[in-house]
Amino acid sequence: MDNRNEVREFLTSRRSRVTPEQVQLPAGTNRRVPGLRRSEVAMLAGVSVEYFARLERGNLAGASESVLDAIATALLLDKAERAHLIDLARAANESPVRAARRTAPQTIRPVMQLALDAVTAGPAFVRNGRMDVLAENALFRALYSELYAMPERPVNLARFVFLHRESAERFYPNWSMSADINVAILRTEAGRNPHDKALHDLVGELSTRSAEFRTRWGAHNVRHHASGEKVFHHPIVGELRMVYQAMEPMDQPGLNFLIYTAEAGTPTEDSLRLLASWAATAGIQA
Repeated sequence: MDNRNEVREFLTSRRSRVTPEQVQLPAGTNRRVPGLRRSEVAMLAGVSVEYFARLERGNLAGASESVLDAIATALLLDKAERAHLIDLARAANESPVRAARRTAPQTIRPVMQLALDAVTAGPAFVRNGRMDVLAENALFRALYSELYAMPERPVNLARFVFLHRESAERFYPNWSMSADINVAILRTEAGRNPHDKALHDLVGELSTRSAEFRTRWGAHNVRHHASGEKVFHHPIVGELRMVYQAMEPMDQPGLNFLIYTAEAGTPTEDSLRLLASWAATAGIQA
């Protein structure tokens, strides 16, 4: 699948957000475009204007690592955006057959389920880049009990956020941030694996059914979802303020193993014990 549109829109969106002042260039007058001009990016990156224009039109085929790094520096890309640019360049040079081999598996090995079940202090789950939940422990099912009560399978966190808005807004106190994160993860996956038909189908569905998704998708923001803090509001135990850590299995690239937990001595630690007790009483199992 041709990714030139993706490349063009990503590079133009990044260029438009960088001001001359941010890169120690004179702002001047009569600027007809937001952000930097192509000539300014080319000068900062040490390439010709014609060559950068070719890249920005979507043709990354053959671009060297040093050129990509120079463009990333000129556009002030963060770590996730740099990786996304490299993914886009790799995809531009890769055959669909080879790319298909990198698609994350849709099933997990039994030992991974055992590892999930061994996590008893907090919710834990495995997802792919499309936000499909492939496996989970009992506490994760209890945390997302409203989502698991819905008929759609596999459970998909992005569908929950955008297509079950009322429930999602109750569950995520900061719905807008959760929406941004979901879209950025999907956009990152689209750069990593542009030949994933299931991902294209999901993006098409969400774009058709959610104006909020369409707006965020058009922003071309990407994200590495490695660690941080999240706040949930569970219908039974109330607010849960947890930290999380994500890991990628070494033998299954493209999957993410995430664990949520509460800091010791916090109200959430007590709430997680209550959630575990409720899950056991309600018969919720992984």
